[in-house]
Amino acid sequence: MSDIRLKKGHDIRIAGVPSKELVSGTSSTSIALIPIEFPSVKPKLLVKEGDAVTIGTPLFFDKVHPEIKFASPGGGTIQKIQFGARRKIERIIIALDKEESALTTEIFTNNSLVSLGKEKVIETILSANLWHLIRQRPFNKIACPEDNPKAIFVSGLNTAPLSVDLELALKGKEKEFQSGLDVLTNLTDGKTHLTLPKSSILAGMKNVDIHTISGAHPAGNVGIQIHHIDPINPHEVVWTVSAQHVVTIGKLFLSGVYDPSIVVSVGGPSVTSPEHISTRVGAPFTGLLENRIEEGKHRIIHGDVLTGQKASMRYYLGSYDTTLSVIPISYERPVLGWIRPGTSKNAYSLTKTFLSFGKSLFNFSTLQNGAERGLVPFEVWEDMLPMDILPNPLYRSILAKDVEEMEKLGIYECDPEDFALCSFACPSKIDVGNAIKQGLELMEKEG
Repeated sequence: MSDIRLKKGHDIRIAGVPSKELVSGTSSTSIALIPIEFPSVKPKLLVKEGDAVTIGTPLFFDKVHPEIKFASPGGGTIQKIQFGARRKIERIIIALDKEESALTTEIFTNNSLVSLGKEKVIETILSANLWHLIRQRPFNKIACPEDNPKAIFVSGLNTAPLSVDLELALKGKEKEFQSGLDVLTNLTDGKTHLTLPKSSILAGMKNVDIHTISGAHPAGNVGIQIHHIDPINPHEVVWTVSAQHVVTIGKLFLSGVYDPSIVVSVGGPSVTSPEHISTRVGAPFTGLLENRIEEGKHRIIHGDVLTGQKASMRYYLGSYDTTLSVIPISYERPVLGWIRPGTSKNAYSLTKTFLSFGKSLFNFSTLQNGAERGLVPFEVWEDMLPMDILPNPLYRSILAKDVEEMEKLGIYECDPEDFALCSFACPSKIDVGNAIKQGLELMEKEG
């Protein structure tokens, strides 16, 4: 067990923090699975409009890895398959039955989970069409079942702004969480790591290496934890599973059924009642956001405000989504900009240019306060990144497409979400996270 104390990073004090109470979401008549949320997957449909499906029925598979299929999060009828440009499958909408049936797999006892063996675990998860719950680093894509990961990581805390409080989301599910961990230990010859805050309801978990971590965001990012516990070297693979998906896997092995339930946080300056909501994968945004947003123009983000993607009210909850953020759209720039005197409750400053430090929450909007400009190395990126990586030279090597230099500077340990805070703090308005994404795509292509 190790105790990791991070001094770098920053917790954004954004208004609309979800309350510590869990409420039930409104029931919906339809849900959707979104193939485009899996960027490394080339989907091939297994269903057509009008087909009847159950919870767990495979809706499509990956052409590159045909054994990886994707489960329906609901039982009913395929209502519509929406295609985008070049016939890209954007979403598969399912009209739910009043009484949903589910695909069943083999049931195991608690005592047998630790000794099932890798082949049996892989076979069971693949047969349940839930392999996409396991992802790999580098590249943060769906894991390849044939790989042998050197370790498995589970992060037991979230530090991103407005993200789900895992202590609340996992309360009462400790048994299933332990079962999920027991299953995952079969998948590696190395260690299974669980990282937690100093005080946690999961502190008693067994058969894993438990670490505690403290510090500002991005302390909760699994990439940061991997870097400080067991860094990724070239040609090595680490698998990761989100905490709520560990529960999903545990329930699958104990009951033989896929449970698509999930807890999401809904928050932001534009949300009238920020809350934690118990819902399901694929739920429509209308049921989660309706009557919760103030009047005016707002941006809906599925994900946190640093790494999420813009969406509309007509969108659906993705397989990896656990946060919905809503912020006001603004085009008005303040008079005199950063040189205006005095203090302001709307002036947020990382460098104490304004007297905005303290515990006040700020009504952030979409305003960027400037456009991208020439890079000036003020060492702001370094202050936001709690990793032994030089972000400025790495960024320049990505621009130059220098693959060898990128590898030397540690690109394999990186992920866009770990650099999102650098983008937020950057005085030059450079999207550092997107640059890291481009670098990783180049490395994967060259590899």
